[in-house]
Amino acid sequence: MEEHRAKFAVGQLVEHQIFGYRGVVVDVNATFQLTDEWYEQVARTRPPKDQPWYHVLVHDSDQATYVAERNLQEASDTAPVRHSMLDDFFSEFTGGRYTPHGRLN
Repeated sequence: MEEHRAKFAVGQLVEHQIFGYRGVVVDVNATFQLTDEWYEQVARTRPPKDQPWYHVLVHDSDQATYVAERNLQEASDTAPVRHSMLDDFFSEFTGGRYTPHGRLN
């Protein structure tokens, strides 16, 4: 199987290309890690499972999403994200990017 390098990193601001929301990456999986049932119900565009997927905190929401790389792009708006869980993952925001607490996977 061909290995794909993640395009986005923890702390990076991203936008969903289909749904238009903005958020911050809190975790990266090299490949899809949820259940086949979740994929069938939620991943309607059927993005590839063998490429990176991201856990994203959604701006101005209490939601976190799981998104395939092909549905994300770098955010054009580099203002801080507002989310109740930011402090659980990040220590500061500088230069349009969040700094994670210590080391994440």
